[in-house]
Amino acid sequence: MQSTSINQRINEQKLKVFSENPEVQLVAPCVLGNGIIEVTNDAATNYKDIFEKSIKKLGFFIPASGSGSRMFQFLQDFLVEPTDENRSLVEKFFNNIEKFAFFNYLPIAFQTNLKNKTQDIHEFISFLLTEDGFNYAILPKGLIPFHVYNSTCLNPFQELIIQSKEIKKDCSFYFTIQAEYEDQIKESIQEFVDSTIKKVAFSEQEKTTNSFAFKNDKTVLMHDNGEYITRPAGHGALLNQLNEIDEDVIFVKNIDNIQHQAFAGPSTDALKVLGGILHSFKEEAREIVLNPTLEGFKQFCEQYHLLDATEMQSILNKEQIIEVLNRPIRICGMVKNDGQPGGGPFWVQSNRVISKQIVEKSQISLKGEQYHLMAQSSHFNPVMIALSTKDLYGTKIDLTNYKDDNNYFIVHKKHYGVPIRFIELPGLWNGGMAFWNTVFVEVPSESFSPVKSVLDLLEKGHQTNYNVI
Repeated sequence: MQSTSINQRINEQKLKVFSENPEVQLVAPCVLGNGIIEVTNDAATNYKDIFEKSIKKLGFFIPASGSGSRMFQFLQDFLVEPTDENRSLVEKFFNNIEKFAFFNYLPIAFQTNLKNKTQDIHEFISFLLTEDGFNYAILPKGLIPFHVYNSTCLNPFQELIIQSKEIKKDCSFYFTIQAEYEDQIKESIQEFVDSTIKKVAFSEQEKTTNSFAFKNDKTVLMHDNGEYITRPAGHGALLNQLNEIDEDVIFVKNIDNIQHQAFAGPSTDALKVLGGILHSFKEEAREIVLNPTLEGFKQFCEQYHLLDATEMQSILNKEQIIEVLNRPIRICGMVKNDGQPGGGPFWVQSNRVISKQIVEKSQISLKGEQYHLMAQSSHFNPVMIALSTKDLYGTKIDLTNYKDDNNYFIVHKKHYGVPIRFIELPGLWNGGMAFWNTVFVEVPSESFSPVKSVLDLLEKGHQTNYNVI
């Protein structure tokens, strides 16, 4: 017999999933000088120095549970239904096959046939993607080799640990992964985890946060044995893991945004700058708390573009100043928008309060004034974020008190050909951090080189002998 709590969760999610996607109300895009801070070269040098001298306990939080299937989707599509579009991508893939790091791990017969262009395409794609070969369609993206270094190749797990040593010694890593690959990941990074790395921890997205999946007839998707089929509820479900980390500063970065070490300097520097700004923010906030005045708080907010003018007017006394300054803090890097998919920085209105938020395109109406405001956005969120999850006195904050549960997503997919829909929780850096103190900072575009498709590995940032293709 179903428990009341399960029935209640099913009914709550059914109401949401068969309604429209909740849309945010944009007020304006955040731009340089109005929501986004521009850091001069001199200021960047100063912030890096502050970071190196002041940050003690540093942790990296890396969501790394995604598989490599999306990287090779065009190859799978080509096998099922060739089109002019995916055929063009396949030609580019095979014409540059020797530039991919995994080429070095192929059996000699494959290497020879690929070089001579005598290899059967279907046979090779099957080897690359299925369990009879490399199994890249299933393997976590972080285990797929990205870059070549003389006689060896490295994957993102390995390179993130190498990069961390250029940022700070004695840091800790917190990877969220698929549990069945934990041993393989540990073996992969073993030789890179030395005494300069304080801790490496792994966790899996908690299954209790999974969402129920519904068919179009509004019935719950179930196994033949009557058990519910649930789906992971997105990055927002990782808030509980983040809540357990005790480091003073936590860097959040996606597993696939990693450059070849020859190009990693801008990314390393950008993280140090964000960490330095976070430290300065907290130091200055502590000074205000010692002697809270509305004028001093106003100047602080203007310096960091912290609050909208309407919210500033609602702050009337010392107690309110201290309450605002003791929220969790996120310093978010923003790169200039060259048309990347994903979230951008906006001023958003909710319950008559205007605040800065990272907003996904799926949360915005694709018509009228809201679409016009979205099109004016100048920057993009590359997920390079420095967090403080402790208040100004060093006390751990319960992050679940600072999320917006109304900021969810409705996801449409297929389960063995059957259309289904389910709820994703508020994104970790969308609704999951809705009520944090937020600072947006422009960072160099060179610090952002994600790998969404395997063809991205042909771009600058990943090839030391890069040529425009």
